[in-house]
Amino acid sequence: MSSDATVLAIDLGTGGPKTAIVSLSGEVIDSRHQRVEPRVGDDGTGVQDPNSWWDAVVQDIGQLTDGHPDAAARLVAVAVTGQWGSTVPVDRHGEAVGDCMLWMDTRGGPLAREHLGGRISVEGFAPRSLLTWVRRTGGAPSTEGNDPFGHRLWIQHQEPDVYRRTATFLEPIDYINAKLTGRVAASQASMLLWWLCDNRKLDQTSYDSQLVELAGTDPERLPNLLPRGEPMGTVLPVLAATLGLPADLPVVTALPDLHTAALGSGATGLYEPHLSISTSGWVGCHTPDKRTSVSKQMATIPSALPGKYVLANNHETAGVCVEWARNLLVLADDGLTTPTATSLADFDAVAAGAPSGSGGVLFTPWLNGERSPVADSNLRGSFHNLSLATTRAQLMRSVLEGVAHNSRWLLEASESVLKHRLDGIRAIGGGSESAVWCQIHADVLGRPIDRVAQPLLVNVRGAAFFAGLVLGLIDEGDIAERVAIDQRFEPSPEARHTHDVLHAEFIRLAKREKKMFARLNGPGGLRG
Repeated sequence: MSSDATVLAIDLGTGGPKTAIVSLSGEVIDSRHQRVEPRVGDDGTGVQDPNSWWDAVVQDIGQLTDGHPDAAARLVAVAVTGQWGSTVPVDRHGEAVGDCMLWMDTRGGPLAREHLGGRISVEGFAPRSLLTWVRRTGGAPSTEGNDPFGHRLWIQHQEPDVYRRTATFLEPIDYINAKLTGRVAASQASMLLWWLCDNRKLDQTSYDSQLVELAGTDPERLPNLLPRGEPMGTVLPVLAATLGLPADLPVVTALPDLHTAALGSGATGLYEPHLSISTSGWVGCHTPDKRTSVSKQMATIPSALPGKYVLANNHETAGVCVEWARNLLVLADDGLTTPTATSLADFDAVAAGAPSGSGGVLFTPWLNGERSPVADSNLRGSFHNLSLATTRAQLMRSVLEGVAHNSRWLLEASESVLKHRLDGIRAIGGGSESAVWCQIHADVLGRPIDRVAQPLLVNVRGAAFFAGLVLGLIDEGDIAERVAIDQRFEPSPEARHTHDVLHAEFIRLAKREKKMFARLNGPGGLRG
């Protein structure tokens, strides 16, 4: 039976890899997670060590196969998913020759703007090149430098020794596949944020030569593209023997976490939305066609399902805002005491002590700039409307509510681009483990929220489903019934007016403070 078959699924998130054995029935038999901290700086730096990912993955695979030999014997594939829009420089053997520049790294912004702009610019682009990119890909490189286009320019101009040693630039998920199989390759799906394929055609296995030229990219440093729906190879024999994996175990092409989240949430029908509350956050759904908004930094891109697109957008800092606030407000170390580890539940316990609306305190969660629905790397987080009566509980609750207001802003912008209302929202990601935060999202959005069971493991479940589809062991119609909803959160009518008022001010803040943030954080500013 296909439901007895298992998949080794790896979800390479910004917070470190999750590794799991998942049955094709949707059951996560067991999982492991190791934290890998990004290194960030005020200059826009956001990097991680790829070797740390791989060491963690190898260790966790060994523990899973040792602990579950029967499930390991039933493995039919390995499937990798995770962060995208990040860049790993590798040599011809697939070994990293430098740090991974993460999706949050904006150091290449000035180089990107110089390359993309012209004497006359539209949204920072020379008009003709912008039209070409949007028409063919559904999007365009970021002028903020926080994508592989800006990363590649930074490495080329600021790290010439790394560039010289780079045979290929890879997405992190393709790097893990290269380590598993010894094959350096990618797919149209994993390379989407490079904007080098003609996405009017699904399942491309070649780059568009005009787009490559527009990007100024060396085609010799791009990975070969493989069909999305086929295994890309098998686990290296020595590695399989060492880790207790079956011989000749297929490895399917890697998918971005957006794609596996859509599958793992069970929202596979057209315009069925999921809301991710992870390190970053997004609103996604499957669509029948290609849509683009350069100004809102979102587009529909080829999905994991044949003949469908999926909405892609991202607000930069969601769950990481809570980690930041927790470290300041719960784990604050004044030099007299030693902080003790606390969880999201500890944060919730304090935040729940404040009323809905946080006593009028408004938090803007732009701690690393913003991508969607506005692209502005200069934006920064802030607390507004504080008074002598403001409490710590109100501050903490306002962080949860501020992220929810960003989600509402993104949801409403997404609906304006798609010309379609997105109802039946399914919450996923580590942040949605918090019932307090899910209720806050329902109240701020003014819509019911259905939380998917085991929301932190949605991506490994979705990766397993993708492997099942590739191998012909399950059908697309099987997926929804294999994903359970564990709780529904209804919006509070009493909170509606409060959050409508706060939300209107939230959106105004981004517009009114834009010039101030540019003066402080842009070129020539305090951090420029």
